Amino acid sequence: MRKFGTLAQWHWVSSALCLIGMLMFAITGITLNHAQRISAQPITEVVTESVPDYFLTEIDEQRFSPEFIIWVRQHIGVNLAGKSAEWSDFDVYVSLPRPGGDAWLSIDFETAEIHYEHTKRGAIAYLNDLHKGRHTGIAWQWFLDLFAVACIVFTVTGLLLLHRFAKRRWSTWPLVTAGALLPIAILLLFVH
Repeated sequence: MRKFGTLAQWHWVSSALCLIGMLMFAITGITLNHAQRISAQPITEVVTESVPDYFLTEIDEQRFSPEFIIWVRQHIGVNLAGKSAEWSDFDVYVSLPRPGGDAWLSIDFETAEIHYEHTKRGAIAYLNDLHKGRHTGIAWQWFLDLFAVACIVFTVTGLLLLHRFAKRRWSTWPLVTAGALLPIAILLLFVH
């Protein structure tokens, strides 16, 4: 009986850890499957600012000083620290993708202007990108990996509990088999 208690406890704890995440994952699975039917009105913010002369020399040398990074953060609200840039003879371009939107910043060497554009595609796009781990950074990727491990624990302990109690419920294994075969049948018959 002790073995069952430990198994049930692992199942209970892993289900508690996964509850909200699995709910959100299921909801965003539906929104991703029907993305073409869900309309969104993107909102674009544009900021243009002149670069002070004392920063132009260092930008011509294809680098951003810590002082320039601080200036951009204060005047435009963008953190360039650690961001890679594409340098040309005419400008520098920094791609700033993010969940649920996109952003970019360019500095024109001729006019000495920074042009920043930020587009938000809405809450559903944001949640869909979190679902995919798109442009979310390392902390969110680690969270998704840990969440996946907790889901595996939840699923395996659930299967072991089904095995333990299957004798009392005749429909257990036919339902488990149907749950395994249905996606395979759909894939074979309708997808390929």
